[in-house]
Amino acid sequence: MRLNPYLNFPGTCREAFTAYQKILGGDIVAMMTFAEMPGDYTPPPELKDMIAHARLAIGDQVLMASDAGPDHYKPMQGTSVTLNIDDPDEAERTYATLAEGGAAEMPLQETFWAFKFGTLTDRFGTRWMINCMKPD
Repeated sequence: MRLNPYLNFPGTCREAFTAYQKILGGDIVAMMTFAEMPGDYTPPPELKDMIAHARLAIGDQVLMASDAGPDHYKPMQGTSVTLNIDDPDEAERTYATLAEGGAAEMPLQETFWAFKFGTLTDRFGTRWMINCMKPD
């Protein structure tokens, strides 16, 4: 079994996933608009160019997302995407890059469980926890 976060965006999914690929690496293995959906579905005009499904594969992990129409999108609340990063320098780089244009909430710092831990909301509204664990 695998847990895979599924994010929703207010029309910025393509831009967000392009940025996430640059920051996190991996491959965008799916990016389908509502207009490209198979079958007889005809999206309303305001949805046709929005992303119906995107998938970013990073190693054996997958991050998925879609755009939500204006009547359905709700900002992310009560949850975060956690990145566990082994190298403290890579944790610093990732935190700084994701925080550009967003809001750093807890600066990256040492905690009792981690060499580096911090939280932020990126410019797309995704909440992140960056975690560089200490050995057990």
